[in-house]
Amino acid sequence: MSTHKPPIQSKKPLKKIHSNVWILGLVSLFTDFGTKAIQSVLPLFLVSVLGANLSIIGLIEGIAESTASIFKLFSGALSDYWGRRKELAILGYGLSAAVIPLFALANSPLWVLGARFGDRLGKGIRVAPRNALVADVTPTEQRGAAYGLRQTLDTIGAFSGPLAATLILLISGQNFRLVFWVALVSGMISVCLLVKGIRETPSSKEKRSKLIQWNTFQQLGRNYWILVLAAALFNLGNFSDAFLLLKAQDIGIADAWIPLSMIVMNFSYMLSAYPLGLLSDRMGRKHLLVVAFWLFSLLYLGFAWVQQPQQIWGLFALYGVYLGISQGVLLALVADFTPPKLRGTGFGIINLAIGIILLPANLLAGFLWQTVNPQTPFILGSLLTIAASFILLLGVRQKKMIS
Repeated sequence: MSTHKPPIQSKKPLKKIHSNVWILGLVSLFTDFGTKAIQSVLPLFLVSVLGANLSIIGLIEGIAESTASIFKLFSGALSDYWGRRKELAILGYGLSAAVIPLFALANSPLWVLGARFGDRLGKGIRVAPRNALVADVTPTEQRGAAYGLRQTLDTIGAFSGPLAATLILLISGQNFRLVFWVALVSGMISVCLLVKGIRETPSSKEKRSKLIQWNTFQQLGRNYWILVLAAALFNLGNFSDAFLLLKAQDIGIADAWIPLSMIVMNFSYMLSAYPLGLLSDRMGRKHLLVVAFWLFSLLYLGFAWVQQPQQIWGLFALYGVYLGISQGVLLALVADFTPPKLRGTGFGIINLAIGIILLPANLLAGFLWQTVNPQTPFILGSLLTIAASFILLLGVRQKKMIS
């Protein structure tokens, strides 16, 4: 009998994952196909077509991520109070799809700023309710696997989008605007899937809370706030992936091939997200997230000093492994440390903290790149990540998880 138990246990998490998680994963797949296709060519479009400089790119990325992140808090809290997470997710995904034509019609960086703001505003509205929807239908011992599965499906879109962008650029003679129109179709499909496929559970509607009050922050607990602090400090040095693409251009990779770096990154992300999420259910999430931070620190040092095009492909592949470790594990930790009735609020607060930090992070990265050298932003990011890892390692002491 005992010889048959291990294979049964290894299959159990995948077979029992709720259908909502699968649907949300497919929604993320089609959404990320479009958004990553856009992001893989957007820095080149801004520089080559619209004539923007590095400081303008840093400003656009920082404003888009930070200003829109305010809605991550309010949408999460509203989903707890209202008890209807699906409608907020539809609004968020729908807004991100609706602004895609602005990229295609843009004739100045200001248009791109408006489009990026609208896209990130949509993400700000949808992220906390979507993550809470996953937690609502997933038991504690399965959360790492559930978030890892959703991230895996998400990442299929994240590497196929840049692949499609590369093919479009090669076939069309670097027609950036055609990439944006293809992304619109993908965004529309994701909204239709969400509307038709998600069934909000009665339990998520019953776990209602009051809108944010002072005791709300107290109820979230010490572990949660240590996690927020560590994530905020880490993201002060974790600037936009646009700078990674510009680094690839800086060392001599041709523009048409730069989206391939996103493909490499997201392919390794896809392969690692689910098994590493499953591993976090077995061995504990805190130490796995610390490992992810240390890997990120080493990778940023690698990006600082990389000289040859063939070297940067390996860095992008390992960056995908870092994402596979960190993204689902961080979400599972938030779910572990928050009461069910405050789950949307918990996801919203940490997303807000991260988003606010991203404005100075991107402005600082652009400033240092232009005024000092391209290595300095990466070195600073590496040092801040080490500091964040020790806050997490020494600060989170309890292992209590909330079902």
